[in-house]
Amino acid sequence: MKSSELQNIKMRYNIVGNCETLNHVLDVALQVAPTDLSVLIAGESGVGKEIIPRIIHDNSPRRREKYFAINCGSIPEGTIDSELFGHVKGSFTGAINDSPGYFGVANKGTLFLDEVGELPLATQARLLRVLETGEYIPVGATEVRKTDVRIVAATNVNIRLAISEGRFREDLYYRLNSIPIQMPPLRERGEDIVLLFRLFAMQMAEKYHMEKVVLTDEAKQLLMRYKWPGNVRQLKNITEQISILSTERLITADVLSRFIPQDQETTQLATIRNDGDHSFENEREILYKILFELRSNVNDMRREMSNLKRRIEDVQIEGSAKPATQLPPLQPLQPIQPLSPTMEDAVAEEYIEPTPEFENLNVNAWSRQALEKALLRNGGNRKKAAQELGISDRTLYRRLKQYGLDK
Repeated sequence: MKSSELQNIKMRYNIVGNCETLNHVLDVALQVAPTDLSVLIAGESGVGKEIIPRIIHDNSPRRREKYFAINCGSIPEGTIDSELFGHVKGSFTGAINDSPGYFGVANKGTLFLDEVGELPLATQARLLRVLETGEYIPVGATEVRKTDVRIVAATNVNIRLAISEGRFREDLYYRLNSIPIQMPPLRERGEDIVLLFRLFAMQMAEKYHMEKVVLTDEAKQLLMRYKWPGNVRQLKNITEQISILSTERLITADVLSRFIPQDQETTQLATIRNDGDHSFENEREILYKILFELRSNVNDMRREMSNLKRRIEDVQIEGSAKPATQLPPLQPLQPIQPLSPTMEDAVAEEYIEPTPEFENLNVNAWSRQALEKALLRNGGNRKKAAQELGISDRTLYRRLKQYGLDK
């Protein structure tokens, strides 16, 4: 494109800057304007993406038709289909009349879909059909309608990353990306930053009838070294702040530094990375870990409750003369080990203090003697002997069998 044509475009749309990347973007926009190809404009928030679709429309055969700019991120998900494709009367609560939607009203014209990456997946499928066939069905309608609309879309998100995470349809991306345009961030435009500051300062001076602020050379260098996460929008805001709040009209580096955020988080928080490193994999891993730990805890609780239930059943079966209130208290949620024969006896039996007549200090020996004497005193009645010894019938039978006294 000739230099004169490029300057005319910049003057017409109030575009300030001479960096090579910006000139290339304008050249591509003018070349694609006479066609009906879809255009996808990518770039960080605040770089001025909304100027490009206006240039494309004004220099296309559709320039006498309607042009609509729609922010897809600002329309609620429940009404976005109705806004874009229209609806028929009575199709939902509040639909008191038919509505043609943007695709109906903008027939023969141009639609600029800003923040297209925020569209719900169901709406993306409808948009894909319009791009492929020019057909759409209004909400609640049964008849297919035709439209001839030029689509120019823009996004500040990494569409390829959104595709990998299932948030954007890959086939729609290729339909929209017939002609890709990448807008440069402000930090890569060099001296254009100073030119834009001068423009905004002049606009403020004319609007509020004040003396224009001017930067020193050191302030210009500081301005160009800053990262500008908010791009042109942030630069305009800071210029307006300086014009109103600064008592000095000659802005030095020290004065400028008071208006530019200095903390590291502010300079990086709004920056959109283009390397595709950020994803939600770490968040998913954390959620999976939490769910795994919860499942493990639930399984542990089930095992503990099962062991506790078996212990209570054993105590009920082998209950001795000792009152239940004298049982040792059970500790909640503590691992309960399987009961060994010795532990089981400790729960069901009372402790029998050995008497001096049991000269043999071996536990099995004096236990056998105690059983024999109890049977002898009760005439061989095992039930009475068990009651005398303070043990259950089953424990008595097991001891008799153990000592060979059951014959």
